[in-house]
Amino acid sequence: MANEKTTSAYAKAGVNIDNKMTALNSIKSMVASTKTQLTLGGIGSFGGLHKVPSGREQILVASTDGVGTKLKVAAMMNKHDTVGQDIVNHCVNDILVQGAKPLFFMDYVGAAKFDAKQFQAVVSGLCKACKENKMALLGGETAEMPGLYPVGEYDLVGTIVGHVAKKDLITGKSIRAGDVIIGLPSGGLQTNGFSLARKVIFDLCGYSWKDKLPGTNQTFGEALLAVHKSFLKPVAKLMERKVKINGMAHITGGGFVDNIPRVLPKAVNAEIDRSTWEVPTIFNFIERQGKIDRDEMYRVFNMGIGFVLIIPKNQLEKATNILKAQHQRYSVIGVIRKGKGVVTYKN
Repeated sequence: MANEKTTSAYAKAGVNIDNKMTALNSIKSMVASTKTQLTLGGIGSFGGLHKVPSGREQILVASTDGVGTKLKVAAMMNKHDTVGQDIVNHCVNDILVQGAKPLFFMDYVGAAKFDAKQFQAVVSGLCKACKENKMALLGGETAEMPGLYPVGEYDLVGTIVGHVAKKDLITGKSIRAGDVIIGLPSGGLQTNGFSLARKVIFDLCGYSWKDKLPGTNQTFGEALLAVHKSFLKPVAKLMERKVKINGMAHITGGGFVDNIPRVLPKAVNAEIDRSTWEVPTIFNFIERQGKIDRDEMYRVFNMGIGFVLIIPKNQLEKATNILKAQHQRYSVIGVIRKGKGVVTYKN
């Protein structure tokens, strides 16, 4: 009886443990489907278990990130499967810039009130992306905290652990003047700039997520919820074929200006030619309707380039042939010049 009273009191305070446990049990088979040969055990323990890859001087690479206010668009549309893919792919790209391949992923979901269907949709997206990136969803944490989160909304955060041999670690130290910069196209806003995008589209212009983005067949909701791409497959193929990659950057919050310099030596600049690729309509709409300075756009958003590779010029033909064979779109968007470790623009 004491347990029933405790549970009842907690439920009245806004936290339903039984509801949470039922939902957790319902997603066990989905999570189990992401297991790899290195995965040990299943979800439900206090800690997830995973073997360390064999081989000499293997380095573990870890990263944590969140989906941000893109979750508000997901809540608005009541569509929650794609944000699970977003956080996994975002984290995959973050460790990929150092040449690391993913081992396992762990998630955190916090909400005011636990919604089982919503949670299952998020986890389905997590599992889909984990399988596509050939890694295990090892476990995570769910927290019901009424009063902290807005009702009907939630927070989603993920942590990834990957590995790379010490000899294959990519740091950017070998970048030299004359190297070329290849850009791989993003799927849209990915997971950055949503606070500004929502302000312009919904508050300033008064559009609904159901309205069509002018000049396209997409609704604003579809354009905004476009999945954050993983660039693991094309980049892994370049590494497998021994293309020399001197540096890579994931274009996330901070755009070109803040992300590319993270891998640049202090003696060089990355000169970006903004005329070398077609900027997606959603960015042009935000820039025009929000009357936003062009340079600020390139600092807030990815502007259609989700990932950057910096390679020696003599590797360009080999690299682009490999990308073409994978049907991977790309643009040669710039060159490395002598400088001070910053991004400059040609156009």
